[in-house]
Amino acid sequence: MNPHNLAGTATRPAPTAHSKPATGDFENATYSKVTWRLLPFLFICYVAAYLDRVNVGFAKLQMLNDLKFSEAVYGLGAGIFFIGYFLFEVPSNMLMHRLGARVWIARIMVTWALVSAATMFVTTPGMFYFLRFVLGLAEAGFFPGIVLYLTYWYPSARRGRMNALFMIGIPVAGVIGGPLSGWIMQAFNGVHGLANWQWLFLLEAIPSLLLGVATLFMLPNGIRSASWLNDREKQLLEDNIAREEPASADHSLKGVVSNRRVWWLAAIYFCCMMGLYGVSFYLPTLIATAGVKGVLDIGLLTAVPYTVGIVSMILVARNSDRLKERRWHLALAVSAAAIGFYASTLHSGSVVLSLLTLSLATAGVLSAMPVFWTYPAALLTGTAAAAGIALINSIGNLAGFVSPSVIGWMKEVTHSTNAGLVVVAGALLAGVVLVLAQRTAARQG
Repeated sequence: MNPHNLAGTATRPAPTAHSKPATGDFENATYSKVTWRLLPFLFICYVAAYLDRVNVGFAKLQMLNDLKFSEAVYGLGAGIFFIGYFLFEVPSNMLMHRLGARVWIARIMVTWALVSAATMFVTTPGMFYFLRFVLGLAEAGFFPGIVLYLTYWYPSARRGRMNALFMIGIPVAGVIGGPLSGWIMQAFNGVHGLANWQWLFLLEAIPSLLLGVATLFMLPNGIRSASWLNDREKQLLEDNIAREEPASADHSLKGVVSNRRVWWLAAIYFCCMMGLYGVSFYLPTLIATAGVKGVLDIGLLTAVPYTVGIVSMILVARNSDRLKERRWHLALAVSAAAIGFYASTLHSGSVVLSLLTLSLATAGVLSAMPVFWTYPAALLTGTAAAAGIALINSIGNLAGFVSPSVIGWMKEVTHSTNAGLVVVAGALLAGVVLVLAQRTAARQG
């Protein structure tokens, strides 16, 4: 099956022998039109998705005390999301490939919104584990689905920038989500007999629900079904994609699973995600440990590392595209994250120094993401990308289970998050070694 012959779309004609790569104003104008139509909406959806995934980090500030949960219970509950995510990631991407992005992305967003809102009714560890697991099942396929979806529209030379525009939703979710979550927990505590963390889960699920419904009207399945493109624009986009897909590409799931480069990428991504979810689930706690007490103050201060991350993410991705160099950009970004995490353990009692070191850690791990995701686009071709991207993402995101579980367990044992953060720093350094050990695909246009 061709990735552009999706549900609701017509079969794309192959480029003719006389067609030449389009250049100039028309091509740039066409891609600008596509970008302005798709990327703002996808970006907003990712902000909502990431907010629903990690708002449990803010709920933790009061939820654990109200429900008498231990740090280990929280760590396991935060991480078990990724077991469900792992199990349904590849099937979800394959279903999107078969059914079309419009319906499948809408399904993902509506179901995760409902499950996230239902977390307000948690009373026992078992209920917490169950809903976090189901939330992982519900959300599985969203991120790799969008990464795959962008390959339907953009050739490789444009994908790095598009990945960055989409993935910047992570730090923006942190900038918006921190103050918003802090304000909700401060302003709604006890309103209508509900705890502040219950209001947090309920109110922050509403945007995802509304966006899920909007997806049915906003997101075309592919180039051929985009009513806002004319025939000439569609042909240009289809020809550009067709030139990059070799006829000999292995389209089978078996071919992806047996590809050693896929497992190499999955291992690197796992190490990177150890850092990302260390930040996502424990940043509010680390700021509170530094001596900040009010939930609104904690929320406002969590915006600082994410703001630094936004700037670094844009600069690193732009420089990597400009130089057409990936390997050292990725290795240096992950190294910075490792240094930031380790340094944060040396200054956990100082608000200023904690913010500086956590900003370095956050900036490093976020800057690595858009650079990393240029690798699968270079190494995987054809419809194998549907399974390959999902497989890499699902294995890498198992770090979302390991990272908070390790930090939570070590905090129970040592009464400090420092030991867990050192483990995260070590995982990031292992990722650097893996990046530098492999020279293939180091340079990609």
